[in-house]
Formats: sequence, structure tokens, C-alpha cells
Amino acid sequence: MARTWLSITVELVSGRGEDFWPRPGRVIVAARSQTFAALADAINAGFARWDLNHLSQFDLADGTTIANTDPFFDAPEETVEIRTAKLSTLKLGDQFVYTFDFGDDWHHLCTVGPERVDPEEVYGITPNRPVPYWGWGSLPDQYGRRWADDHDEGPVPPDPEGRDLPAFFPPWRWRAEQP
Repeated sequence: MARTWLSITVELVSGRGEDFWPRPGRVIVAARSQTFAALADAINAGFARWDLNHLSQFDLADGTTIANTDPFFDAPEETVEIRTAKLSTLKLGDQFVYTFDFGDDWHHLCTVGPERVDPEEVYGITPNRPVPYWGWGSLPDQYGRRWADDHDEGPVPPDPEGRDLPAFFPPWRWRAEQP
């Protein structure tokens, strides 16, 4: 396959009032014919977002805003529709910002790679949507939770030191047998 796809590096700069350094990042492969909405889905998957019931937008360096233009969401009139805007508007080396969840403001710096890529070389197959294919860094939980029942109150639960793991899995068996 020809090198026709974009490689987009996405770094998490800030969210929930916190700046991140070093910045966790993901590299996404995307076809120029795909939409910004599909890119948003790939970014959210790459950053382990599970509550997707939030709005998002892209801000390009030329001042273009790409977001959901449904009148229900009060988007400015000049906003470009995220579900139809194609990644073909991006050029090699372009930088833009992706914001997810306007309450917690997860801001990401996105940088288009310096050359086009072959998805089969970088990802192994030609996917039907943008997908992350490389990454680094520790990802913060979308709501800052540290365990399932964390509600920002009370101490961290005691560490069961693996005794809560099922013994049917051989690597864990010794832990379950500990007093």
C-alpha cells in the first residue's frame, strides 16, 4: 500500500485542572478521507476514556473550530461539523488542539507527522477507522478515581497482596494460599 495515511501524535497536556509532564501520548494512524469525529473516537480510546457522554472539539491553527454543530449544543455559526469534516484539511507538520469534556477540559496537542505512512507498516493491517498504534505514559482516570468505589473520601483500601485473586490461574495460586 502507498504511504497515503497520516500519523498523528497526540499528547495529553492538561485535564481536570492539572498539567501533565511528562505528557502521556499516543500515535494514531488515520486516512485523510476519515472524519474528525472518527479521530476523536480514536483519541478517546487511546486515552482510556469510558464515559463518552461529553462534547469535544478541535481547534486548528488557522482559527477553524470543528465540533458538533447541532443547534442544541449552541455551537458558534462558523463551527465546522465534526461528523463531516475530513482529515484531508490537515497538512504534514500541522498542529492543532483536541478538547474533550468541556467541564474537565482534557486538552491534547496533536501534531501531524512529517511524512505520510503506510498503515500496514505501522499497524499491521489497514483499519477502517483511525486507531492508536503507539503510546507512552501513565493515563489519568477520566474522573480521578483510584479504585472502583473511590469517591474522594476515606483512605485507600488495604492491599490484599493478591489474596483476592482466583487460585484457578496458576501464577496466582500461591497468593491465594497465603494466610
